[in-house]
Amino acid sequence: MRIVVAHNRYREAQPSGENTIVDAEIAQLTAAGVEVLPFLRSSDEIPTMPKTAKALLPISPIYAPRAQQELARLLTEHRPDVLHLHNPYPLLSPWVVRTAHRHRVPVVQTVHNYRQVCSSGLYFRDGMICQDCRGRALGVPAVVHRCYRGSRAQSALMATTLAVHRGTWKSVDRFIALTTAVADHLRDYGIPDSRIVVKPNGIPDPGVPAPLGQGFLFLGRLSPEKGLDLLVEAWRRHPDGALGPLRVAGDGELRPLVEAVAAERSDVSYLGPLDRAGVRQALAASAVVLATSTWHDVLPTVIIEALASGRPVLGTALGGIPYLIGADTPREPAGTGPAASASASAPAVSGAVPGSSAPNSSADAGSVGAATGTGGTSAVPAGVVTGEAGWVVPPDPAALAAALPMAAAGAAALSASARTRYERTFHPDVVTNHLLDVYTSLTHP
Repeated sequence: MRIVVAHNRYREAQPSGENTIVDAEIAQLTAAGVEVLPFLRSSDEIPTMPKTAKALLPISPIYAPRAQQELARLLTEHRPDVLHLHNPYPLLSPWVVRTAHRHRVPVVQTVHNYRQVCSSGLYFRDGMICQDCRGRALGVPAVVHRCYRGSRAQSALMATTLAVHRGTWKSVDRFIALTTAVADHLRDYGIPDSRIVVKPNGIPDPGVPAPLGQGFLFLGRLSPEKGLDLLVEAWRRHPDGALGPLRVAGDGELRPLVEAVAAERSDVSYLGPLDRAGVRQALAASAVVLATSTWHDVLPTVIIEALASGRPVLGTALGGIPYLIGADTPREPAGTGPAASASASAPAVSGAVPGSSAPNSSADAGSVGAATGTGGTSAVPAGVVTGEAGWVVPPDPAALAAALPMAAAGAAALSASARTRYERTFHPDVVTNHLLDVYTSLTHP
């Protein structure tokens, strides 16, 4: 099988999980015996482009002539079975879909964000979930609010690009949705179920998990949409030391907030940015990983890292987080409902907590220190959903504060389930075989 992988790499100065995933996927496909033809461009090329090429940059998201010419030559020479597209902006353009179809090559696209509708791709603006452009022929609100790169002119160009290429996107042969939330977004956009496949990313197997540590770990970008303010407010509702340690790792604009909290409380420590060895050490020292995003986070890789290490996750019921931890209950999906609504208003859960012989009891979500149930787990407060590998709560400080002691008490009961979910759903062998099935369905319908 011969596959063209097309991707516009993000700038190296802007750490990109998407770049990492594309590189890993190419390596995994090659190891599986697939002939991969990378068709890659990088935004780092822009500063060194000749003046004539730079002059065309403003229209490249709509139509990138050089990319289409080079892709056409590649398709003619190698006659691949499938073109697999990731990010087309700004140097490839969605026009690559049309170029591939003109050469009778089917197209698969992995959807890493919400940019079919949202100019920023995030459904997030000014610290809040925003869906103002959903359902519009032209995303005028994105222009008004300078949603793309903080520029009204660039936002107008991106909004125009999305309008021009609405038909292009709807011609894609198969969409890979990283989670069920992305699948919901695509359905709302008008893509039929028959052309959507849910296939998450995978990460390499770190091996047998270390014995469960203590306390909580927040690992990621220290920025508002990652919910650090939410976590700090919830944590402060508990006495110092009541929950065990909270370790925070990463860097970003909210670093001063973390440093201030670590200075005022003995149970909070700031680890700074970590390399891979540091991440493994931090995971080993902790019992629960936190994913408290306040936007429709598509697929936070830290959750998969936690599951691979046998650490359950306490997260917000937004975006792909419920799917990742196996708490993907009926919810209001990203891209539907009122603009200010959460993507997953988590209902109260009934039934038994894993490791407990008693049904889950409900408590006031605004209270802290939920009652401890049998089997060493905590009763589940109202609004919390227990999944296979953790818990999700509404993105609310009171709800998160109520869930923290429950997660601390219930971590051991879900540790093995977390690792099992990784092995069954996110192991590289599993996701690569799934991807090969997608390709095969297009080449041998």
